[in-house]
Amino acid sequence: MKFSPDFGLFGDLAGDNPVDQIKWGHDQGFRAWENTMLKNRPVEEQERISKTVQGLGMEWGQFVGTLTFKDVTFAGRDGGLREKVMEDVRASVDIAKRMNTRFIHNVLGMADPKLPWDFQMANAVELLKRIAGVYEPHGLIMVMESMNHKIDHPGMFLHTIPQAYALAKAVGSPSVKVLFDFYHVQIQEGNLLPTLDYAWDEIAYIQIGDTPGRKEPTTGEINYPKVLQHVYDKGYRGFVGLEHGSSKPGKEGEVAVLAAYRAVDPK
Repeated sequence: MKFSPDFGLFGDLAGDNPVDQIKWGHDQGFRAWENTMLKNRPVEEQERISKTVQGLGMEWGQFVGTLTFKDVTFAGRDGGLREKVMEDVRASVDIAKRMNTRFIHNVLGMADPKLPWDFQMANAVELLKRIAGVYEPHGLIMVMESMNHKIDHPGMFLHTIPQAYALAKAVGSPSVKVLFDFYHVQIQEGNLLPTLDYAWDEIAYIQIGDTPGRKEPTTGEINYPKVLQHVYDKGYRGFVGLEHGSSKPGKEGEVAVLAAYRAVDPK
């Protein structure tokens, strides 16, 4: 599996420069990288990052194509908001090609408490089908992440794996799949491995972080050695996004994070 850090996770050990962080990561054994907010970086910086990753023989994982935590986008029918999503989606194609990646993480926005749930689901399916029409000719894959309501993201439309699975099945496209973030799923639903198994055929990307606290594996309640071994035994060799902070500050904390990855890596 491809453990893929984001910028800043090892800032004390690797420095502030993103290129230096990637080179440092390669020296530590990482063969993948990702950056959720890559779209906000200048094109010239994206190109430098991509050149570094590809020059080292590494792979680039996900980045966010469209992001909103306050607007009703996928769940509603506001034409202006939905067209803004499509503008972001079309722009994300160029970023994906620049980074030589297939994976684009699009956030489905807020729920509409005034609209019946099934109408919201139908609206989301319609917009996801439009996105699939953009991504399919390029072989790109949108991944959608369920985000927990209980601690981090109250009111988000997509908040459970069964819901994400139903959306992916309704769209029926190889370009619309599920991102399974163990941190969010544990908080919102629990029952991690049975939920993972049921949704397996629609899962294209994995992210990890422990709970409580969203820190590195082994610091919370999730049995990551067992969980990741289960994922590995199912044949998954894709990205494992490292979506968390450090339980201890400074270089000592970052060294502990590295040790945690080695402790839970099924290989």
